[in-house]
Amino acid sequence: MHGQEIIEKVKNMSIEEQRNLSYEEVCNMVNALNADGIIELSNAIGYPVFTRLCMGELKHKFVLLQDGAAVIIVNKEGQILMQSRADRDKWGLPGGCQELGESFKDTIIREVKEETNLDVLESDLELVDIVSGASRRNNYPNGDVVINNTALYCIRNYSGELKWDAESKDMKFFDLDNLPKNQNDSDLIDVYREKLKSEQN
Repeated sequence: MHGQEIIEKVKNMSIEEQRNLSYEEVCNMVNALNADGIIELSNAIGYPVFTRLCMGELKHKFVLLQDGAAVIIVNKEGQILMQSRADRDKWGLPGGCQELGESFKDTIIREVKEETNLDVLESDLELVDIVSGASRRNNYPNGDVVINNTALYCIRNYSGELKWDAESKDMKFFDLDNLPKNQNDSDLIDVYREKLKSEQN
């Protein structure tokens, strides 16, 4: 198969089929592609999954450093949007991993659309902080361990109807002083609270 045929085949696979590609299959694909094709293949599968597929038998043992973005979406009542994730019993913020070639702004605009169906403009993104370090460690049910470097944004202006995809069980706006106890992103929310305090002083 030629490069574009490989990429189209992968794009037409289900998420489950992509995640079950063997190390040998991935090696054959990568060896048939140039750098641009590898970037396109990675973005079709999703960078973290693609990276782990390239690790063979070490894929669930290697601790992965991930860059990504998360967002505090604030409604007119000052409440923030949280999602109950399908892969664990925790509430977190919308967001996700940066794809190859994306800016952090591109990442959060894409992730907000994919996860919430809301549309946001780049001009409405307010950078809260870059959050990294031990608090950004995540352990996933499949055994994956990642440490995230997260660009945290705030959005107060958005449009569209709130809907969610298969990554979420539920989405709700919460008062900042009445958030769910089983949180995944409490460190990010603490950073946001500190930002609010500094703005009020």
